[in-house]
Parts: sequence; C-alpha cells; structure tokens
Amino acid sequence: MKKLRIYALAAFTVLALLSFPNAYAHTAAQKFGRGLAGMTCGFLEIPGNIVKETKAQGAIGFPIGLATGLGMTVTRELVGVYEFLTAPFPLPAGFRPILRPEYPWDYFE
Repeated sequence: MKKLRIYALAAFTVLALLSFPNAYAHTAAQKFGRGLAGMTCGFLEIPGNIVKETKAQGAIGFPIGLATGLGMTVTRELVGVYEFLTAPFPLPAGFRPILRPEYPWDYFE
C-alpha cells in the first residue's frame, strides 16, 4: 500500500510538472524589476557594449562599442521607465522583455 502511494505521488508530480510547459514565463514582477534595473543601471550599457563589440571585432570594437553603448544607455533608460510604469499590464504580450539582453549586467556573464 505504501508503494502505491509513492507511485501515485510520483505520477502526480510528473503530470503536474508536464502541465506547465513554460516554466520561464515572464511576470509583472519581473517586468517591474527590469524597468527598475534599466532606470538605475542603464550606464552599464557602455562597458557592456564595449566588451561585446571587442569580443566580436577585436580592437576596432572599442570605439564602436563606446558609441553603441552611449546610444543604448538612453534607450535602456527610456525602456526602463516604460517597463516600470506599465508593469501591471502584459504589454508586450506575456510581459516579454523589449531589449536584449534582458538586464544591463547580462553582458558580463
């Protein structure tokens, strides 16, 4: 009888886990956090883009990354304000991030 309970519990657990196919779905809280991170840490776009472009293009990537980072700082800040203010609403669909990488510090991973 005890084995039957264990098997039933295992089967229930497997079915429950399989019924949630998108375990990494975005939420309003994550959108709020992305917005807050974008507003406060947008300056990380500068070194992040320098690292990204230098890895991709070598030494010429430094000035390109610097220019891209300066432009993306403004973009990250504005998108951060938008995501912060619209956090309760699923815009875009499913609370998906607008910018890639999702957070400004993701360049350094």
